[in-house]
Amino acid sequence: MTGHAFGQASKLLYVNTWGGPWTETEQRAFFTPFTARTGVTIRTVSPVSFAALKAQAQSGRYEWDITAINEPAWIRAATDKLVEPLDWSIIDRTRLPQDAITHDGVAVCVLSTNLCYRTDKFRDNAPRTWADFWDVKRFPGARALYQDGRTCIRQALLADGVPRDKLYPMDINRGLAKLSEIKPHVKVWWRQSAQAQQLIRDGEVDIQPIWNSGATALKRQNVPVEVSWDEAMPVRTILGVVKGAPNRENAFRYIQLCLEADRQAEFAQGVGYGPANVAAFDHIPASVARDMPTHPDNASRAAVIDAAWEAEHSSEIEERFLQWLVK
Repeated sequence: MTGHAFGQASKLLYVNTWGGPWTETEQRAFFTPFTARTGVTIRTVSPVSFAALKAQAQSGRYEWDITAINEPAWIRAATDKLVEPLDWSIIDRTRLPQDAITHDGVAVCVLSTNLCYRTDKFRDNAPRTWADFWDVKRFPGARALYQDGRTCIRQALLADGVPRDKLYPMDINRGLAKLSEIKPHVKVWWRQSAQAQQLIRDGEVDIQPIWNSGATALKRQNVPVEVSWDEAMPVRTILGVVKGAPNRENAFRYIQLCLEADRQAEFAQGVGYGPANVAAFDHIPASVARDMPTHPDNASRAAVIDAAWEAEHSSEIEERFLQWLVK
């Protein structure tokens, strides 16, 4: 983009996107309305990558102007001065929840990791908490876990009795010790959302963590699964602009549109995550809103995630988790 885009900057915006259903939903909720409102053409680049963000900001050779990335990764980028300060003369912050703004970015949606189980396996005695997941006698069945250090250690600490609002600073030793108890009972360590959906859809496992959007998709396909919102783990996706982006003025105008309540509602319903702007719930049917992480009833039962702490310690956590996993 470095060559041709500068001369056409006022009519272009390059958006870094996750692809698949995420990008298809962006097209309906954000891209088409933005072009209709501004006359700016949007072009997309996949996949989303912290490494790509860093390379562009440091080299000045740009593939895209704006990205949406998980909050710990965004905080790392902001700390390393790889992102552009938001322009509040273009973005109307008065219409945003104060907690939506963080480290020169704004939350666009919230996903969560929930305990998911088959209802044909657990009929009258359903597991609700991570302590239940660890209780293989009371809740027998095949189990899977997401192969991610931060997620697994959070779950282990909760299973070991740490209150959901006292997870930080994270006791990594305690978490790994608790994980050692459940390790012999874990049939699969999954890596991708589609894999997690397939495992429980096919009945290969009976109980596992899953991203809430994946569980919602399975329920819509009449797969006998349910999720617990107790100790769910919400993580925000942050929308922001790479440092020095050629089309940053258009990027700020795009952020403004993405945060409007009706646009948030359409996007949240499409991807199955929760809107960051809770005013969007005025535009979402109650039955749909009940399956979203930011619905007040669900948010009040969730674990409290400290994204800044995790951003600072993510390398150490992953290194120690992987060492533990191969033992």
